Parts: sequence; C-alpha cells; structure tokens
Amino acid sequence: MTPDEALWQAARRLAHEVDALSFGSPVTHVYDPLVYAGAAHREYLRRYAAAPKHLVYVGMNPGPWGMAQTGVPFGEVGAVRDWLGITAVVGKPEQEHPKRPVEGFACRRSEVSGRRLWGAFAARYGAPERFFSDRFVANYCPLLFLEASGRNRTPDKLPAAEREPLFAACDEHLRTVCRALAPAWVIGVGAFAAGRAEAALAGTGVAVGSILHPSPASPAANRGWAEQADAQLARYGLTL
Repeated sequence: MTPDEALWQAARRLAHEVDALSFGSPVTHVYDPLVYAGAAHREYLRRYAAAPKHLVYVGMNPGPWGMAQTGVPFGEVGAVRDWLGITAVVGKPEQEHPKRPVEGFACRRSEVSGRRLWGAFAARYGAPERFFSDRFVANYCPLLFLEASGRNRTPDKLPAAEREPLFAACDEHLRTVCRALAPAWVIGVGAFAAGRAEAALAGTGVAVGSILHPSPASPAANRGWAEQADAQLARYGLTL
C-alpha cells in the first residue's frame, strides 16, 4: 500500500472515531472536513503524500476559513487552489453554524495562518512538488469546534472527559502518519501541536520540534513569521 493510500484509510478511520464522540457546552457545532470535504483531502494526499518525507509539519486543528473550507491543513482557499492546484466539490457539515458557513472553494474569506504558512513555502520552493519532495503538512485534530457566537474553541480548551478520547484517537492517527511517511522530524506548528506530538511519538524515534504558529492573534507572528520560523528551525539544523 502506498503512503497516500495508507493515510486516506487512516483519515477515514479517524473521522469515524471522532465523529462518534460527544462534545457539550459551550461547543454548539462540530465540523469534520475529512467527511464533507473528503474529496479535496483525498486529492491532497494523492498528489503530495505518495512518498516518504524527511519532515512533517503538524498543526492543531482546522480553521473556519481554512481546512474547514478546503479539506487541506492550513488550507487557505487561494493557496490550495492556486499553489497546490487542488479544487473539488465540498459538501456541508451535518449542522452548519449560521455565522460560519461552509462555501468550499467559493469562500471569499482568507485564513491568515494558512496564507502565511503556504505563502512562505511557495516563496522558498517555487513549485509545490519541490516542497513536498521531502516535506508534508498535517493536522493533529481534524475537528473544528464552534461556540454559539461563532467563536472557535480549540481542542486544548475542551473538558478533560472530552479531550481524552479525542486525543487518544488523534495520537494514534499521528503515529500512523509517521509510520506511513517515515519522517525523521515532526515539527509542531505552535506549542499545542508540538506538545501533542511529543506525547504521541515518545519512544518512536521520531524527533519533535516546534515553530511559532502563524496566527494573527500572536503578536510575535505579526512581526515576520517566516523569518522567525526559519530561526527556530535552525536550532534543529533545519530550514523552513
């Protein structure tokens, strides 16, 4: 089985496991783009996960204007469509939040984190094939959690009783990703992803590092995110 086929099977298994979980107040809506945007996610894997990688970047979970729209981690619409060359029919979550509609590739909102991340890779590598020749981008958790106001609730803010089964499924999925892609390094994009990667991959031989998250909510990330990420990666002998 090729790595992309193994990851697609793993994604379907993860979706099945996490969709069976329950989440209470203040979460009112849960989106799983592995399901309703599965065609785009499958195309992402088919194109870019077909061979082993030296390094895998891991983010936290989907953003409402990124992976929630395109099915691709950090999947800002313009980056996925214009640089990665992926378009696909995207459906709807079972229950859609009126303030966070899923419009797929017709979405006109731009996710800053995704634009910064993929924009930095595009600036350094030119063609996506050069980047993906030895690197890959994944998410730790596939679910987007929304409160009644439309505000994101990140996985680390869930109650322990809800976090534990979710993290168990996501930990196993991350280990499956690493078995399929055989990276030497996993780099958590942000402290949460790095911490979960360290916990999930302890004893596997995969080295774990971290870089600053490109979110505009981070004052540091607004002061030249790509340059800071490069400096952080240099500690491990890596570059962005």
